[in-house]
Amino acid sequence: MADNIDMLHAGHLLMWSVIALLGLGVVMVNSAAFTLGGSPVTIESMLMGRPTVYALGAIGVMWFTSRLDIRRFNARGGLMNPVLWLLGLAIGLCVAALIPGVGENINGSSRWIRLPLPPPMNVTFQPSEVAKWTLVLAVAWWVSRHAGAMRSFRRGMLPVMAVVGLIGGLVIVEDLGTAVLIVSVAGVMMLASGAPAWKVLAPVPLGVAAVAAAIIHSPYRMQRLTGFLDPFADERGAGYHLIQSLVAVGGGSTAWGLGNGPQKLDYLPADTTDFLFAVICEELGLAGAALVAALFGVLIWSIHSIVRDCRHPFGQLVGVGVLATIGLQALMNMAVVTALVPTKGIALPLVSAGGTGWILTAAAVGLVVATDRLNRVEAEEAGVMTEINAGMVPVVSVSASRCDAV
Repeated sequence: MADNIDMLHAGHLLMWSVIALLGLGVVMVNSAAFTLGGSPVTIESMLMGRPTVYALGAIGVMWFTSRLDIRRFNARGGLMNPVLWLLGLAIGLCVAALIPGVGENINGSSRWIRLPLPPPMNVTFQPSEVAKWTLVLAVAWWVSRHAGAMRSFRRGMLPVMAVVGLIGGLVIVEDLGTAVLIVSVAGVMMLASGAPAWKVLAPVPLGVAAVAAAIIHSPYRMQRLTGFLDPFADERGAGYHLIQSLVAVGGGSTAWGLGNGPQKLDYLPADTTDFLFAVICEELGLAGAALVAALFGVLIWSIHSIVRDCRHPFGQLVGVGVLATIGLQALMNMAVVTALVPTKGIALPLVSAGGTGWILTAAAVGLVVATDRLNRVEAEEAGVMTEINAGMVPVVSVSASRCDAV
């Protein structure tokens, strides 16, 4: 009975946890964006700001995708399936981002594409975000349709690895962190499908070699690595970013208060994006850090509850992919902020500033909520059929009620 109650509320808890994280993101992005001499942050300016617009858009998209029938994504094979078209679009966007004049170079990386909109509307998006979530759908689609072949490397696993390798290779050129995340999530999904662990892990040495090559042949990545190994050897250079993050996080249980953190005043780089968690720790203290961890805990528990009782392989694998993506990305971001791993450009999902990330992550979560809705409908139908078989419900009345429902 307890499991059934948990299941009935998992989708609602999932949506509320996303809304709470987005709300926290709006508040903290506005706080981190405040600088000396800038306009003060007010309720009016916060409500009219771009983060609020993105958050509302993300909530709307999540509601829309939560109303979809996820079985339609897996109903057709070949070129008739929308997942393959989305995959082709994602690959095309990743290639376009690397083309000079098409990709927008920001902070030394061509990770963005600027939309051709009138001058007042300055909108860019990250193709790697599109690829990240499209790949979750693509892997779930392939694996659910070839479940019996997933123990075979050639017939089941090789096509997945080829596509993952292609997208990972395109993304790693400018975004090492997201490339590692994409490959890791695909591996988790294949393991969840029942593929032999040794076959899934066999390409790991090749992946490690690719990451090492990407670091060695990139001066700024080498600088990040040396700054991580000994940040105080170059306090004003390679170690500056990490030191400022530790200063922000190191306030302990006490806090400066919302809007009062000094590190965001041009001391801490990327304070609204990759290092927003450091600002949360500085301004909200241990309670703020615990709140973030708790919200992600509720989100992950909710997805796990939905996946646990799902009877559709595609829905299960989408849930596993969404859980792994959000969970691993959150852990990677917090590990970077707390100096447990070298600095990399990866955001705290649903919190760090980024309209593309917020909207696409919310859309992916909406598909998991749709899975929960399907689970509940099927559970109710199974319960009715059980009562019919036991002679507890007249067949005529049930048929009428089903017709009324339609």
